[in-house]
Amino acid sequence: MFDIGVTKLAIVGSIALIVIGPEKLPGLAKTLGALLGRARRYVAEVKEEVNRSIDLEELRKMKDTMESAAQAVETSIQSSAEEVEKTWSTAKGLDDVAVSLPYYSFHQQPKKRWRTKISATPNWYKARSGTRTKALSGAARVARFRPPKVNP
Repeated sequence: MFDIGVTKLAIVGSIALIVIGPEKLPGLAKTLGALLGRARRYVAEVKEEVNRSIDLEELRKMKDTMESAAQAVETSIQSSAEEVEKTWSTAKGLDDVAVSLPYYSFHQQPKKRWRTKISATPNWYKARSGTRTKALSGAARVARFRPPKVNP
């Protein structure tokens, strides 16, 4: 970017030492460093914001392509459903052709409510009232009720 070598920096530093003075030069260098750091952070934030906006644009384009693909799939499904419905209605209209569904198409899965006890006491109530909610094994029960060891 800038063609500044070590010799040029030495010349600029010596001129700054003469013009500013040795007492104020460290404070000026500290201020310049702080300003340079602030400028670098600002540039990094701007770059990050630009990258974020680019990523957001890419995500929007991807979203649009996915929505158009989903719309195409939906229309194809609707058209095939309409075709099936037309063929079904024409098949129902025929009196001499018996259209029967297999026996297993009417089967419904049983409800799994048999696993839950309807009149069971909730665990939160058992915990609040001090009722045991879990069974203890024999070894755990012995360990729980064993008297503590006394060290002489």
